[in-house]
Amino acid sequence: MTCFTVAAAQYPIEQLADWNAYVAKLTRWVEQAAAGGASLAVFPEYGAMELASLDPETMGDLAASLQSVTALLPQVDALHGELAARHGLHLLAASAPVRRDDGAWVNRARLFAPNGKSSHQDKLIMTRFEREEWGISAGGSLRLFETTLGRIGIVTCYDGEFPLLSRTLVEAGAELLLVPSCTDSLHGYWRVRIGAQARALEGQCYAVHAPTVGSAPWSPAVDVNHGSAGIYGPPDGAFPADGVVAIGTLDMAQWVFGEIDTDRVAHLRADGGVLNVRHWAEQPGAAALPPVEVVDLT
Repeated sequence: MTCFTVAAAQYPIEQLADWNAYVAKLTRWVEQAAAGGASLAVFPEYGAMELASLDPETMGDLAASLQSVTALLPQVDALHGELAARHGLHLLAASAPVRRDDGAWVNRARLFAPNGKSSHQDKLIMTRFEREEWGISAGGSLRLFETTLGRIGIVTCYDGEFPLLSRTLVEAGAELLLVPSCTDSLHGYWRVRIGAQARALEGQCYAVHAPTVGSAPWSPAVDVNHGSAGIYGPPDGAFPADGVVAIGTLDMAQWVFGEIDTDRVAHLRADGGVLNVRHWAEQPGAAALPPVEVVDLT
C-alpha cells in the first residue's frame, strides 16, 4: 500500500478501576482510530504503566510496578491482537517493561498486524531515569518490519535522538519511523520532537511521534506527561515546507491523523531537491552500520 492514514495517540495516563475499565478504554481508542480511517494506530512509550493502578499495593512502588504490569502483558497483547484483527489495522501497542530470560528488564514496543502476526522492538538507549533509578536495560538488535503498509522501523523516545539508529533502519529500507515517547517536561517533548523531525529530514521519510499526556500522581514512573502527537516528513517536494504533516494540541488527549504516501518517499530519495539519503556517506566519519533483523508481518 502506498497511501494510507496513520493515527498518532496523545494518550492520557489514567488510574483504572479494574481490568474491564482498561479493556473499555483501549477498545474505545482503537475504535476511534478506525473510525478516522487509520490503517496504522501508534500508541506511546510506557502507556502501559497505567496498568499498575490495577494493583493498589504496588502501583506507588517504582520497582514493584514493573512486576505488576509485566504480569498482565499476555492479556494486554491478546487484546491488541484481537482489536487489530477486528478493525483491520496495524497497532503499535503502548510500550511496557518486559523481563527477559537473563533477568534484565527492557522497554518493549509490540507491533500487531491485522493478519494475526506480531513482533517487537526493544528500546536500545536508556535515559538517565531508566538506567539510574528504574533499572531498565538496553534491548537487542534493531528490527525492520515488512508490512502491507510498507517498511516500518521503531525508535522509542530517546532512541529517536540518536541519528545512527534511524539511519541503520533507513539503509535497510525503512519508509516510516514510529517514535513512541513518554516525557515529563516540555524540554523532553521538544528533544524527542526535534529528533523525530531531524530523522525524517535525514532519512527522507516519515516519522510518527506519539506521546503520553496527563497527570498520574499515584505513579512514580509516569506521574507527569507532556507532549503533542505529530506526523513529520522531510521539508521538500510534495511535503509541507515545515515538514509538519499533522500536529496535535499540546497535552490534549486525542488522536492526530495524517496521510502517509510512501511513493513520495521513493520520489524524494531518487530525485528530491536535496538527496540526504544518497549523500550521507560523504560526511567525514560516517560510520559503518550494524545489520538489521527483518521481520515479515505481511
